[in-house]
Amino acid sequence: MRGKFIVFEGLDGAGSSTQANLLADYLRLSGKKAIVTKEPTNNIIGGLIRGQLSSDWKTSQECLQLLFTADRAHHLEKEILPALEQGITVICDRYILSTLAFGGLDCDMSWLKKLNEKFPTPDITVVLDVSSATCIKRIKSARFGMELFEKEEKLSKVWQNYEQLKTYHPNTHIVDGEKDEKDVLKSVISLINSHSA
Repeated sequence: MRGKFIVFEGLDGAGSSTQANLLADYLRLSGKKAIVTKEPTNNIIGGLIRGQLSSDWKTSQECLQLLFTADRAHHLEKEILPALEQGITVICDRYILSTLAFGGLDCDMSWLKKLNEKFPTPDITVVLDVSSATCIKRIKSARFGMELFEKEEKLSKVWQNYEQLKTYHPNTHIVDGEKDEKDVLKSVISLINSHSA
């Protein structure tokens, strides 16, 4: 039986990495096989992307989005699809909606959608709703230095894009991410159980 493909989305600092790992722990304790992965990946293309996000080098926004797309294609081929075929639940921290929500600030949205139209649709997408002000506070308390999109005004615009994209993939749900992380997890588990019923 094919595994489930679950994606977490949201602004930088919204807690997608935390929730992805908490969900994987919960599923494993329930006796299910689950892995956590992320985009950009840790492979060569993902390293180029992170270098641009941290301003170690600079390229055009179009080039950056093409790198994200290449990274995603490789990620699917080498990790996500093989795991799903083995019946493993794959929990991905960021996927197509991140490309559209963040990339849509500087690139044509229809072009971005075209670039990503052949990629598989997640079974469930969870978008964590956390204000840009809260996200900036969390980022500042967690590490030194801000990345490319990590300004409150930019994050507010990214969130507007997320709201407009909530029907782009079926089974996309916006979850309140301002609550305690355990309460957020309960909401996520409830969602996933409702889809499994």
